[in-house]
Amino acid sequence: MDELHDIGDRLLVIFDGHCGLCNRSVRWLLDHDRQDRLRFVASESTQVSEWLAIYGLDEAGPASGTILVARQLGRPGERILARSHAILALLRELPRPWPKVAEVLGWIPRPLRDLAYRLVARWRYRIWGHLETCPLPSPSDRHRFL
Repeated sequence: MDELHDIGDRLLVIFDGHCGLCNRSVRWLLDHDRQDRLRFVASESTQVSEWLAIYGLDEAGPASGTILVARQLGRPGERILARSHAILALLRELPRPWPKVAEVLGWIPRPLRDLAYRLVARWRYRIWGHLETCPLPSPSDRHRFL
């Protein structure tokens, strides 16, 4: 669990490693995160299962089946973001034009954003597939995964 706290000021992205959409999204984030602001870990990883349980975010928790973003992990200002709020936080960390996109999407009331997120989440396996195993990152990106 110490490795989770060694990410500095970066955001920790906790994603479903078996979800085709989630893996495509992680690859997209890796391509766009030119300032090295993000770290990634699959929610199925043993490294995060204990941490998720502490926050009630394990398989049966209130945020299961969603992307989670941890900010200031292990520090006094620690925050856990989920669903559309997590997506907006990720977009804000990327270079232009993505922070502006996050600002515009932020004008949409959160209940509506989260509704859209839940609809996509409900259909994600049917549309983008369910992977039997979590794909390994490329050698050049391995340092960005816990």
